[in-house]
Amino acid sequence: MIFGSRERIELKTPDQVCVMRRAGLVVASALEAVRAAARPGMTTADLDAVAARVIAEAGATPSFLGYEGYPATICVSVSEEVIHGIPGGRVLEVGDVVSVDCGAIVDGWHGDSATSLVLGPDGALDVETTAPGDGVDAADLDLVRATRAGMWAGIAALAGGRRLGDVGTAVEAAVELAGDLSGVEYGIVEDYVGHGIGTAMHQPPDVVNFRTSDRGPRLRPGMCLAVEPMVTRGSGATRVLQDDWTVVTEDGSRAAHWEHTVALLDDGISVLTAVDGGREGLAPFGVEPVVLDV
Repeated sequence: MIFGSRERIELKTPDQVCVMRRAGLVVASALEAVRAAARPGMTTADLDAVAARVIAEAGATPSFLGYEGYPATICVSVSEEVIHGIPGGRVLEVGDVVSVDCGAIVDGWHGDSATSLVLGPDGALDVETTAPGDGVDAADLDLVRATRAGMWAGIAALAGGRRLGDVGTAVEAAVELAGDLSGVEYGIVEDYVGHGIGTAMHQPPDVVNFRTSDRGPRLRPGMCLAVEPMVTRGSGATRVLQDDWTVVTEDGSRAAHWEHTVALLDDGISVLTAVDGGREGLAPFGVEPVVLDV
């Protein structure tokens, strides 16, 4: 982990942020298409094909395909898989927790986002309104909600915080609160973190999802950051499978993953990979995001 190092952070101009917004909207469209298509009986490779088609039709380039040898357009991580699941022959089943991570490049600038869903008999469930049953575990619905809450709390901290370390503090506090309300103790994955993003998919600084004594760099307009908590129903410890990509929970517990790319601007923050700029997710925090025209 290099969090706390003072490596050079790429600051973006408003025009560059607008191009990243275009990339972010491509990613949002791909993830929405995957969510709409997901059904029991499909393979994770089927979902990869859906995302690949959306990105190609938009005239964009997948960020992941070929990155350090990665062989697919998206990462699809199912249940005990946390991140970096390679799409293939795994067949989706009712009750699976499916985390999908996607990146796209437009004119040399990246967008990166991830979402988690719980699969019902007819497709992805609305975790806010669905009651458990028909093979769906209430604890999985709670897990997905808790992880998403942690992400939005971290994003809100970018609006009101002064140092990057405020993000990790906010994420952990939100996940702890969700666990208290559900009567469980969630594990936050510490081996993998968020990151800066721009002309490369991964840039300084690291964006951690937990409290740390290092307050991190000062938050400044022009920073673009990917906030992405990974939360488990177990300890949070992970290991990597023999494919050298797929990260799974060490104890076999289920995991969820949420991510958005966020720009810090002179007049506020903008969630570049959210269709509405983040309004819905940030509303409970009293944050009015900037919605960019592209």
